[in-house]
Amino acid sequence: MEWLIPVLIVVALVVIVGIYLWATYNSLVTLNVRVDEAWSDITVQLKRRADLLPNLINTVKGYAAHEKSVFENVTKARAETLSAQGPAEASAAENHMQQALKSIFAVAEAYPQLQASQNFLQLQAEIVDTEDKIQAARRFYNGGVRELNTKIKVFPNTLFVRGLGFSEREFFEVDEPAAIAEPPRVQF
Repeated sequence: MEWLIPVLIVVALVVIVGIYLWATYNSLVTLNVRVDEAWSDITVQLKRRADLLPNLINTVKGYAAHEKSVFENVTKARAETLSAQGPAEASAAENHMQQALKSIFAVAEAYPQLQASQNFLQLQAEIVDTEDKIQAARRFYNGGVRELNTKIKVFPNTLFVRGLGFSEREFFEVDEPAAIAEPPRVQF
């Protein structure tokens, strides 16, 4: 009978550790999937914006044919956005896109006829809406990354999590936070 109590204690500890490992693994899988989903949301919004840009460019081109470099910069930024692999490249592409959008809207300000064009106004509203959605998706992604990275780094998880195949994810950050603080807007 004396050996029964230590055996029950060992069994109880093994069960507790097993439940802890099971719960931790499942929560890490859930967080990992949430981060993947959030990244997918970002790429969807970046693609949506990239799809809107040719329409915006064509609308503005009709009024400002001599502003060739602006259109080339927007086209180049669009290509960077579509080819970005991962948060670091997407962040760099995002900076270039913000600068390109600001320049195209600056060109648009110089043409009063364009400012009154219904197509231009609709495209501008859709791009502003998309920019807002990108910011929201970025916040959601970064929140998920923060949760996942925290769960990976806390003790005792840090002792075994990497062995289960989980690793920290990188945040979607931009080099110039002020550049994306607000979506590009044109005041008429």
